[in-house]
Amino acid sequence: MGDADKPTLDQVNVVVSDMPASVAFYRALGLDIPDRDPSWDPHHRSAVTEGGGDFDLDSSAFAPQWCSGFSNERTGPVIGFRVASRDAVDATHDKLTALGHRSLQAPRDMFWGARYALVEDPDGNAVGLMSPVDPKRRTAPPDPAALG
Repeated sequence: MGDADKPTLDQVNVVVSDMPASVAFYRALGLDIPDRDPSWDPHHRSAVTEGGGDFDLDSSAFAPQWCSGFSNERTGPVIGFRVASRDAVDATHDKLTALGHRSLQAPRDMFWGARYALVEDPDGNAVGLMSPVDPKRRTAPPDPAALG
């Protein structure tokens, strides 16, 4: 595997049961989490970070929209890695599941335009694998009002 093919730590999502409490906690920690869209704020919040990495909070109601392996009760971190291509998402997912790691989300094209998959590490932590975003592959996101 050449350096260009190595996954890059790119994102940390935390699936939360209480968005207002989580936003308050991370703001108290010092993160800048702006209010952006009243319809989405109960379900998805992004911190403004330096260095290009993403830190996002997602509600436990929203997480199953991007990971079929998440129930509405599951919370916790999702450690996200960027890979070089759509094919690399599939290949990395297949390699890890062939080694016995559980798939939480088989590779699929997501509404934000990336190919995405999730597997569990040996301790049950969710690990996301994401291709670069292709704007031509974007589709409508789910309706936040339907998330509960």
